[in-house]
Amino acid sequence: METIASPLMWTAFGGLVVVALLADLMLMRHGGPHRVTFKEALGWSVGWVAVALAFGGWLWWIAAQRYGDAEGQRIALEYLTGYLIEKSLAVDNIFVFLMLFTYFAVPEPQRQKVLVLGVLGAIVLRGVMIFAGAVLLAKFHWILYVFGAFLLLTGFKMWAAAGKQPDLEANPVLRWMRRHLALTDGYRGDAFVVREGGIRRYTPLFVVMALIAVTDVIFAVDSIPAIFAITKDPFVVLTSNVFAVLGLRAMFFLLAGLADRFHLLPYGLAVVLVFIGAKMLAIDVIHLPVMVSLGVVVAIIGATVALSLLRPQRSTPAA
Repeated sequence: METIASPLMWTAFGGLVVVALLADLMLMRHGGPHRVTFKEALGWSVGWVAVALAFGGWLWWIAAQRYGDAEGQRIALEYLTGYLIEKSLAVDNIFVFLMLFTYFAVPEPQRQKVLVLGVLGAIVLRGVMIFAGAVLLAKFHWILYVFGAFLLLTGFKMWAAAGKQPDLEANPVLRWMRRHLALTDGYRGDAFVVREGGIRRYTPLFVVMALIAVTDVIFAVDSIPAIFAITKDPFVVLTSNVFAVLGLRAMFFLLAGLADRFHLLPYGLAVVLVFIGAKMLAIDVIHLPVMVSLGVVVAIIGATVALSLLRPQRSTPAA
């Protein structure tokens, strides 16, 4: 696996992630579990984006010092493009989280705990899958075509599913848990498992956490091949992924009341995945500069968001 990162850069990144997670846990949860206000979520979201952009600037400076200005710019653009793609896909992930929280009526204080564990799980999962993907790509170039075909299929499926409310009652994981696990009839604070009447019972919070873990797996499988179309450097892939995920909790509370206003975003994400999949399939024939890829992604996401705001979703009349 070829990478621009030295052992010191890996160590610095790992230390930064640990510090960022600790800061998030201690400061955002200051005063105990509470309802996160829009102002608080906005401040944290802006802060996470600033940290991610600052890291990109540092990466640019390091690469320029080592390989020259042109190469430094290329690497920084790869990082920025990957970050934008992962951040956009994370928004769709948030909408799924919101649907789960609404369906299971998760109390506001407990949402933070679930989101914290979801973020930690997503970081670990992406780390494992990124290194596995990098090893496979280093040994088998044809894996790129598999990734490309998979992204094309995912993009078409996302387009077909956009605008439709998922049927959680038909979810196989939820149906399996209801058949095989003893569940409580309500929440028990922030506990996942309790013992009642001598029987180990699982709370609705455990069910939500399990469904979020499955969602993390699905989104990781979708998003990681997408960024390998931009760069094959595991350091750039991992850092752009992690910084996109770190702000997930704050972004959830920021977008929780605005989901309906971005109703066309899934269509834009579907087009992005199709574009990236096609780019992967044609990688040995057509080589698009990173700046072009970044411009296409920005244009698609920007147009989708603008159209969502200009054409608000119509409310479905009550039956």
